[in-house]
Amino acid sequence: MSDIEDTSADPTADTAADSSRAAAAGSDGAPEAGPRGRPRAADRDVLIEAAGLRKVHAARGAGAPTEAVAGIDFTVRRGEAFGFLGPNGAGKSTTMRMIGCVSPVSGGRLTVLGMDAAAQGPAIRARIGSVPQDDTLDTELTVRENLLVYGRYFGLTRAVIKERTERLLDFARLADKAGEQVEALSGGMRRRLTIARSLINQPEILLLDEPTTGLDPQARHLLWERLFRLKSQGVTLLLTTHYMDEAEQLCDRLVVMDHGLIVAEGTPQELIRRHCTREVLELRFAPPERPGEQAGERGDEKGADQHGDRRARGPAEPAPEPAVASAGPAARPTGSGRATDPDVTALADLGDRVEVLPDRVLLYADDGEAALAAVHRRGIQPLTALVRRAGLEDVFLTLTGRTLVD
Repeated sequence: MSDIEDTSADPTADTAADSSRAAAAGSDGAPEAGPRGRPRAADRDVLIEAAGLRKVHAARGAGAPTEAVAGIDFTVRRGEAFGFLGPNGAGKSTTMRMIGCVSPVSGGRLTVLGMDAAAQGPAIRARIGSVPQDDTLDTELTVRENLLVYGRYFGLTRAVIKERTERLLDFARLADKAGEQVEALSGGMRRRLTIARSLINQPEILLLDEPTTGLDPQARHLLWERLFRLKSQGVTLLLTTHYMDEAEQLCDRLVVMDHGLIVAEGTPQELIRRHCTREVLELRFAPPERPGEQAGERGDEKGADQHGDRRARGPAEPAPEPAVASAGPAARPTGSGRATDPDVTALADLGDRVEVLPDRVLLYADDGEAALAAVHRRGIQPLTALVRRAGLEDVFLTLTGRTLVD
């Protein structure tokens, strides 16, 4: 048995039958209704459905109202892990708060567990769990006391809480810390306790906002293993994350948001195939010798996508608005003049796209080794060369740009 295997009981086991019944019937035992009251037996596995979902924050002072979520559509099915990716301010956390019924919907429709989020917030909150980005544990209480207090919020008896606490602490690998004050726990232990606490009401949906931020690699991987276990037990996971490897590891499907809109949706591999090449060749040059040096200082790039230029820019050139729709297949040369720059031409035809950054040149190609061989045949000798598999980070930057958003 490996050091991460666990033979403890399923922390959600005694609600499996209840979850099955809830999938087949509403709270009154009638078939689950659709958005206009129609039974929709074919969609019993749809736990969350948004159509034209909007969130507008009221104006502050003399300012105008801010549209944080600008009319998005998505569905989340029972038992899947669904991710929201996007830069700061894209609308991810706002969407999660509306799903958690702690922020009112401004427009459109949002149903959670077959209920209207605008009208049935308390009933929805009773059946979901939430792991906020910042831990809200009571550091002066013990690990066990934190679970007791949280369980009482849901009206659970002390006997029920005690039984669930034992199983949840085994699940979170905190059984030996049950009597310790939270203040003495490490960051990884606190995060696992927050997840254990969120499961005290045995939720059908678990919302996780940046679940592994600030954790070391060992703690992150242990937390991933715990989340995999929850998913295998039928808990539906919704998460936001800025770690692209985490999204690839955990998410069955995900959406990329930017400026309050969904700009892409699919499985991690679908998004990579749709918006990037199979491989990326990274080339680093000595500063005086790097092809496209002058272009790099301007932030020039061959191959802006069809919905917006994605070039890195110098401080004097403002960045354009990020793309607000799917960019389609990997970006191709556009004939903008930059692909014919004499300093860039040496690399321009070796891949689908060339991006000149301050510290390196990225060449997007389906066969990175062949592209590297072609670079050498042309007498170009980089200081270092790396061929790697394209990943979600490449997709993310292609769709949302490299401009820092605070």
